[in-house]
Amino acid sequence: MKRQLIFLLLFVLFVITTAEWIGFQNITIGAITITLLPLVFAILITMVLGMKFFRQGFMKQIYSKANVSFASKYLIFIMLPLMARYGADVAPQINDILQVGWVFIIQDLGNLGTVLIGLPIAVFIGLRREAIGATLGIGREGELAYISEKYTLESKEGRGVLSIYIIGTLFGALFFSIFAPILLDLGLRPEALAMASGVGSSSMMTGASSTLVARLPEMESTILSYAAASQLLTSFLGTFTMIFLAVPLQRFMYKTLVRGDQS
Repeated sequence: MKRQLIFLLLFVLFVITTAEWIGFQNITIGAITITLLPLVFAILITMVLGMKFFRQGFMKQIYSKANVSFASKYLIFIMLPLMARYGADVAPQINDILQVGWVFIIQDLGNLGTVLIGLPIAVFIGLRREAIGATLGIGREGELAYISEKYTLESKEGRGVLSIYIIGTLFGALFFSIFAPILLDLGLRPEALAMASGVGSSSMMTGASSTLVARLPEMESTILSYAAASQLLTSFLGTFTMIFLAVPLQRFMYKTLVRGDQS
């Protein structure tokens, strides 16, 4: 166990070093420039090396069940310093943020999009109770906690939210890193994109805001403060939005779309 953990820590150091060595990379497609940050390469490296073909011998020890369990269990301790950094980013721009404070609150209602758009699509492609867990939100810690308490993670609803949690962890930051600069090139204001990047996921927010900063370094403080403020509000208000708005709406829509299922 201890030996496998040491291998994991050395592997993490290798991945971080490699990703930082690759650095920021720009891919130009027509008029759109996509900025890939080191975080994206770190995710891709660990994804590729975690495939069954490579997960042999030494790599099998790194990707052992014990190491995977350790990483999942202590992920929150890695996020705590990041949350403190968010607070530090918000403070210098607090006056500007307060002037548009109502916008941050209104944009939190965007979290209902997973129910309004995602639930009908999930039901249409054949999901039933799994859709309840998969479309309650973006499958981060708040939704995971609610579904696990109400249905348990062994239930169909639990499998739904776990699937989204895993997909978001693997592809969320990558998607946001690519999508944010595309929207910027399409004419959306960087302040709006910075606010929109705070969806309740630290990695997704970091991916989106970092690529925006790479494109507009002169607006770094504004982008980071708006993104951090949005992230903090989403993390705080998102719980109430989920319980008092998303859950009743989802329950009503599900019973309407799937008649006969009393879940």
